[in-house]
Amino acid sequence: MMSDQEKLRPIRRMLTGVLAFQLVLAAVLFLGDLGRDFTLPASGPEAPGLDRPTRPGDQTRHYDPTMPGVPGTQIDTGPMPERMVLEPLDGDRVLLTGRIGDGDGARIATQLAANDAAQVVLHSPGGSVSDALEIGRALRRAGKTTLLRGQDVCLSACPYIFAAGTERQVEDGGRVGLHQHYFGENTLLPAFLAVKGVQQGQAEVMRFLDDMGVDPRVVVHGLSTPPESIYILTADELADYRMVTE
Repeated sequence: MMSDQEKLRPIRRMLTGVLAFQLVLAAVLFLGDLGRDFTLPASGPEAPGLDRPTRPGDQTRHYDPTMPGVPGTQIDTGPMPERMVLEPLDGDRVLLTGRIGDGDGARIATQLAANDAAQVVLHSPGGSVSDALEIGRALRRAGKTTLLRGQDVCLSACPYIFAAGTERQVEDGGRVGLHQHYFGENTLLPAFLAVKGVQQGQAEVMRFLDDMGVDPRVVVHGLSTPPESIYILTADELADYRMVTE
């Protein structure tokens, strides 16, 4: 039986990582406020695309919110819809696909409440975090399960919707990915206010995941991955963080 200190150790590590990210963000925002001509050093080589298979230790891929999906898969999904849409599928399933735009939360939540389908299949590059959380709460209230098929991607804010399923499954080839979220232009707010908003957003996300039965430590992978890249969770990580239930 673990002692209280052993139980608290993973949480402390997670909070340390979150604090480190916030300190770096504060420095970047402060430097950005010093002058518009300030530029950060160029980043390294661009991460490979999603068409390149991942393996433990090689899980960071280039993120493009307009991408059609994973090239070379069985189904040509075509361009992602610019706004999230709910479409009927075979059997007792519906497809929730497209980018998560501002205001999509209330609209999709209403549609989910009125739909009798038992399972929601997801295929989305992500988008608005607050709208994703609103959709996720509605999905959980409706008691629906979630699924990623072999050709589907669920990236950025989309995993928060996926996490709301009462049962959650990712078929071989499905991709669940996390990264740092954009929180608006820093030129509109003093650095300390921008960081405060980031902290509040992180707290809301972690509280949501905990409510859904998902280990909040999964956000550490997102916090350490820049917005232009995406960290693809392995099958073991999906299970370890309870992102999947089977």
